[in-house]
Amino acid sequence: MNEQFQRCIEACYLCATACDNCATSCLQEEHVEMMRDCIRYDIQCAAICRVSAQLMAQKSEYAAQLCKLCAEICDRCGDECGQHEHDHCQHCARACHQCAEACRTMAGTA
Repeated sequence: MNEQFQRCIEACYLCATACDNCATSCLQEEHVEMMRDCIRYDIQCAAICRVSAQLMAQKSEYAAQLCKLCAEICDRCGDECGQHEHDHCQHCARACHQCAEACRTMAGTA
């Protein structure tokens, strides 16, 4: 498998894991209602990251298109998580922005 695909697949799975952790951790925060958007974006981001990685691994002709959308969603999730001071949110924000960059590169839109 091409090295660029492999790096992007790894970034997608790392991001999905960070989003899952962030969503679960947000549900345990004292003011969970303030974390509603963060949780929603985490769930959506994790889902598209996993699908993107799957299509790249399958060398799908749709992988580049999906990676472009994945980059948009990762950026939005990263921006939302970055607004919160919790360690899990900050970690997630970094993983999301790194994944977005890898996906843009993969999609040829960097």
